[in-house]
Amino acid sequence: MIPVPEMPNWFGRALGAVALVTAARLAALVFNHTDLFVDESQYWLWGQNLDFGYYSKPPLIAWVIRAVTELAGSDAPFWVRMPGAVLHGQTALILAALAARLSGGRAAFWVAICYVTVPFVAVGSLLISTDTVMAPCFAAALYFWFRLAQSRAAGWAILAGIAIGLAFLAKYAAAYFLLGAALSSLLIPEMRVGWRNGLLLALAFGLCILPNGIWNLTHDLATVSHTMDNIGWMREAASGMGLHPSRLAEFALSQFAVFGPVLFLAFLAALGHPGSPEQRALMLFSVPVLLIVCGQALLERAYANWSVSAYFAGTVLVVPLLLSRAPRVLMLSLLVNGLVMVALPVLTISAPWPDWKGKPLLSRYLGQGDLSRSIIAEAKARGAVAVYSDDRAVLADLFYTGAGSGLAFYAPKRAGRPLNYYEQTYPLPDLGALVYYVLREPIYNQTPISMFSRAGHGEELYGYLHRSTQNWNTDVAN
Repeated sequence: MIPVPEMPNWFGRALGAVALVTAARLAALVFNHTDLFVDESQYWLWGQNLDFGYYSKPPLIAWVIRAVTELAGSDAPFWVRMPGAVLHGQTALILAALAARLSGGRAAFWVAICYVTVPFVAVGSLLISTDTVMAPCFAAALYFWFRLAQSRAAGWAILAGIAIGLAFLAKYAAAYFLLGAALSSLLIPEMRVGWRNGLLLALAFGLCILPNGIWNLTHDLATVSHTMDNIGWMREAASGMGLHPSRLAEFALSQFAVFGPVLFLAFLAALGHPGSPEQRALMLFSVPVLLIVCGQALLERAYANWSVSAYFAGTVLVVPLLLSRAPRVLMLSLLVNGLVMVALPVLTISAPWPDWKGKPLLSRYLGQGDLSRSIIAEAKARGAVAVYSDDRAVLADLFYTGAGSGLAFYAPKRAGRPLNYYEQTYPLPDLGALVYYVLREPIYNQTPISMFSRAGHGEELYGYLHRSTQNWNTDVAN
């Protein structure tokens, strides 16, 4: 990598700066006015039912949330989300340690500062997500891999395998690391670690993910099937596929918001100037990820965060280059990303202000708790013993907000493959008791006894009371 002037005690300075940002983020979480998002509530529920896998994701995020809430003695939104800021702070320091080995202490300090301020980290410090839980494990795997390439010591191979195995247990996108490792070994002689070390890494990785693999095999490959549903074109290949240039353009533009506009432009510019073997290796850990997700966007769709794993190596690649060649551009990046980093928690604290087109700007994250409390109160007043809904978002928050309410919560019981975790785990049985049904669409020839509005969403939900039977449930569910 390109050497830059040294910085004495870079770790102490980086630790202080990252700790200060992390503390500010945790303080902002205390005053956060948003409800848990549907995915966050689902991850919390998974943590109440510890397992080696779940319907749509591997299990590490559930384990982390359960550990934190147990230690805190509270399931409040603060504690569910608290790991986000801490884990990203850890990731910043791990990436800085890698940068210190490749480019020196000054580069390490600025890698830590830049990482902790990029937009996807700012968002990941407000909402708990699988990307966030994956981040420190993926960063550690990168650090161990480069240590392995420098020393060929077997211990680093085992550590790299364990680290990427843990990352895989957070999100399957961690498999991109294996692609980067294979490409760098194949194309860069200095990065070849030897067959023995490669096998050790693969063995450690395989042993780490084995419980989740067994879980999938014993649960109809539920998580694998959901992943294929997300990819989309894999299911549609037999019937022919179309191309979607507009979706590719949308995804490409979204990366300016994910990594920050200045850093992303600098990243693209760096690709045209391959340098040291380590720099080329960092490219191979990042560029293939973007190319694969761009291909996915062209064939079907791709969410902006699907490329996040590219930017762990990408940060270590770009920041030293800017520091040595264009330090003012680096400062501009910090200014732009820093403004976003401050604005996002301010919005969560000031919610429901501001309004946008007649509804709160953060409407997706507001009103769900109030809706659940209204549904629970209505169900109890009507003498129901359970609440049924065909709306995943409603169920997600009912389980969270309604914990300890004395009511049971159920999802549709489908004849085919379940469409979500709630249908897989909590299908409505034949209770023979009064059940309060909350549905997205009204039932033909039946008048709802109550209606609910999802605040800020412009959606209405319809409430019915019925003695649960399988036949009636089937009519509703299908």
